[in-house]
Amino acid sequence: MTGLTRRGVFGLAAAAGLVAALPATAAAEPARPLELGRVRLLDSRYRQNIERTVAYLRFVDADRLLHMFRVTAGLPSTAEPCGGWEAPNIQLRGHTTGHLLSGLALAAANTGDTELAGKGARIVAALAECQAAAPAAGFTPGYLSAFPEQAFTDQEAGKTVWAPYYTIHKIMAGLLDQYRLLGNRQALDVLLGMARWVRTRMANLSREAQQKVLHTEFGGMNETLASLALVTGDRQHLATAKLFDHDEIFVPLSRRQDTLAGRHANTDIAKIVGAAVEWEATGEEYYRTIATYFWDQVVHHHTYVIGGNANAEFFGPPDQIVSQLGENTCENCNSYNMLKLSWLLFLRDPSRTDYLDYAEWTLLNQMLGEQDPDSAHGFVTYYTGLVPGARRKGKEGVVSDPGTYSSDYGNFTCDHGTGLETHVKYAENIYYAADDGLWVTQFIPSEVDYGGVRIRLETEYPYGETVRLRLSGAGEFTLRVRIPSWAEHAKLFVNGEAVRAEPGRFAVVRRRWRDGDVVELRLPMSAQWRPAPDNPAVHALTYGPLVLAARHGGTVPAVIPTIDPRSLRREPGRAEFSVRAGDQRLRLSPFLDVHHENYSVYFALPPSRPAPKTIAVFRLQDTREATGRWPDAQLAGGAVFGERGVELNGAGAHVALPSGLLANLTEATIAMWVRVDVVVNSTRVFDLGFNAQSYAFLTPRTGLGRARFAMKLAGMEGEDFADAAVPLTAGVWTHVAVTLGERIRLYFDGTLTGENPAPRMSPLLLGATQLNYLGRSQNVKHPYLDGAVADFRVYGRELTAAEIQEVMTGR
Repeated sequence: MTGLTRRGVFGLAAAAGLVAALPATAAAEPARPLELGRVRLLDSRYRQNIERTVAYLRFVDADRLLHMFRVTAGLPSTAEPCGGWEAPNIQLRGHTTGHLLSGLALAAANTGDTELAGKGARIVAALAECQAAAPAAGFTPGYLSAFPEQAFTDQEAGKTVWAPYYTIHKIMAGLLDQYRLLGNRQALDVLLGMARWVRTRMANLSREAQQKVLHTEFGGMNETLASLALVTGDRQHLATAKLFDHDEIFVPLSRRQDTLAGRHANTDIAKIVGAAVEWEATGEEYYRTIATYFWDQVVHHHTYVIGGNANAEFFGPPDQIVSQLGENTCENCNSYNMLKLSWLLFLRDPSRTDYLDYAEWTLLNQMLGEQDPDSAHGFVTYYTGLVPGARRKGKEGVVSDPGTYSSDYGNFTCDHGTGLETHVKYAENIYYAADDGLWVTQFIPSEVDYGGVRIRLETEYPYGETVRLRLSGAGEFTLRVRIPSWAEHAKLFVNGEAVRAEPGRFAVVRRRWRDGDVVELRLPMSAQWRPAPDNPAVHALTYGPLVLAARHGGTVPAVIPTIDPRSLRREPGRAEFSVRAGDQRLRLSPFLDVHHENYSVYFALPPSRPAPKTIAVFRLQDTREATGRWPDAQLAGGAVFGERGVELNGAGAHVALPSGLLANLTEATIAMWVRVDVVVNSTRVFDLGFNAQSYAFLTPRTGLGRARFAMKLAGMEGEDFADAAVPLTAGVWTHVAVTLGERIRLYFDGTLTGENPAPRMSPLLLGATQLNYLGRSQNVKHPYLDGAVADFRVYGRELTAAEIQEVMTGR
């Protein structure tokens, strides 16, 4: 292990909140974010969000949050207990106090507000009293929490507990913020006591036992401990941080393997933020690879258009977006931590402006909009759902006000907590200082003094296309201005003279600045349709850096709206548009402005050219080959060729077909021969899809005693289906065909046997299905088919009954 990189008390990167300086070996030129107190925010949506959050920081009763700390430590308290995740019977209680300490420190450091600083100091003093009382209450010296230490004993014994180290991390992080931002020495003393307690507890376990403990969410314990090592210079804290290196995820990432599918997203993102700080502290390539590879995979392969990630809090397979839409996409804590990671990585490699592009995009399209602008106390959502007709959403089972946002005392989820930090740290990453000058990385209205010059950033961005820097005073330094990667036609002027500006880079101006100089950045914006990776027919619409959303009021569309992109037009207002969807015109607004109503962010666009009649043919008779451009079918799980087709044993045998079979089809026909030897409910003749929520399948029999074709897209309420009059007959070859379009029709041996006259979706919404099976279900709980399959075909239109007869007879 290498030693700590050269850092003093102000040695961490921006995402961790400290003033940072890159080591000389870092790529590009060293930079560090300016101290919060040097940046003054001007009126904007950012400052309005800050003011609402600060109002809550002033309002919330610290004694109510401290109540369970005091009760646990055996100290008297008459305060009314809180609800939600801070209720006396909830094991996560205490985490919000850590977030509150961080929020108070960030806000006070930025504004110089002594009331906020004083409130933080009083909370720290109360926690110090609780920590001092811990031994008398039967706890190990240094222990501090709102629940008894027994939770850790239970965790080490393999019992189910709710994330005790997660809560400890939040408290420790809040104490660190109080020290590093406000200089509160008592906060450091309490933190050091907790760090000693953590080290003793974890170091007494074997490596195997430590790794078992890490299966339970532990927040960013490695982040805060490595940060503490950088702040104090004490290598022991770095050693303790490494005890929280979770091999299960770190090792694959260090080998550049994406094993994220099925993992709880925010649990893991916090660990990777810790890896980035460990890279900062050690310079080790191991941590660098973990942090950078994870960021690249999540941003480029697991991220929705608004910048968030994960469905129902879990990562899906890479490049599944439309197939992973839901009410519970994009937990806001995930993006809070991804922003921290982005800023940390930029400080380590300033040549990677894509870290900043992602941060800006996510701030604008998710995090600014997580806060209710009608709330005096800055209430926030938990999820940012992206299923068609979603609504900004709270956490199920947690009291919220007015039902989708957090509340004063009845909520206290993790997103309530991170919201206390997110919206008071906007000043933290606008400007970076280097030895030779100033970097402007975000376009947030603000003022800053640098090098004898006052710089005033004026803009209506992201609604307006112009950013102006007005300089007062004189000084000589280099000014670097980030040019967003989306801005292909950006132009930069200094006092009217053009300066080279390339998207995805910093424009560099070296000069002696004079009073009255003006730097003007013009960012021409246009509407752009952005396709989803798993469905080339489904797009999101952006205008410059803004994601636009259709406003549905109180209605909920059944499926992704299909629109005519040629009908898009600009409407009066700030970045307002409309587009035709069937017989109605949808109003489109910047997503961050859509609150208290239903919305859609993704839209289906009809293909620009008709599909060919024949898409694919897999005869599956002594050959796996397909017609045309398709890769071969694959026989798997013991499937073998028989006299007429592929024989399946009902115990894992199946046929895997190539992906993309249904892409860009507004109508389709699926046809094949099948012999079902044993008819079992929920087996599959074919299943084309992505997962157990996005599919098109045919089953020989359901619990109703009939065969069924069904298709569904993630987020839909129920399936579109057509039932046959009978189940498939056992032991005989049957030709089956399904036509999809304005109707669903199901044919057995060329005869219509079932119909749905009004399905809600078309095959266009299924997209480039990645998992296409014969004899196997997307749902691993369903049985395999016992029988045989042959001559699987996909056509790009609805075949008539006569045409299906021709296919069946081979004419």
